[in-house]
Amino acid sequence: MAIRSGTVLRRRTLFEEAVDIIEREYASDLELDAMARRLATSRRQLQRAFAEAGQTSFRTYLAQVRMGRALELLREGSLPVREVASRVGYRQAAQFAKTFRRHHGRPPSSFRREGRAQGGARASRDGGPPGETGGNLDGDRPSLAYSTASA
Repeated sequence: MAIRSGTVLRRRTLFEEAVDIIEREYASDLELDAMARRLATSRRQLQRAFAEAGQTSFRTYLAQVRMGRALELLREGSLPVREVASRVGYRQAAQFAKTFRRHHGRPPSSFRREGRAQGGARASRDGGPPGETGGNLDGDRPSLAYSTASA
């Protein structure tokens, strides 16, 4: 069943509006239900917007943005891991470290040491160690891989 072009446009718009809020307010306590209310839509419609227009979920996108910002702060090398966790919206440093390790493959402390050793310079363009490339984990917006063509 093909999705109507008006529905596609509405979901893309919802996704883009939510992404703008996440990119500005990633450090605050963002939740799907509250975001849906802010955007005057239902929880389910916002979930569909993320799934169809963003090829991701609300939670995954929020974590990607937070992990990208955290990597930038850690690479600067001047803040303790606990402070970085707090600045990107995690109340518990242990939960932050677990999520960070899952996203970047190494504990946050290793990037902090690397940042201090390099004087805060970024090791590579994609946020990974030198010579490695990674996915879209350093906060870049996902592409809007939404097709309006019928199936």
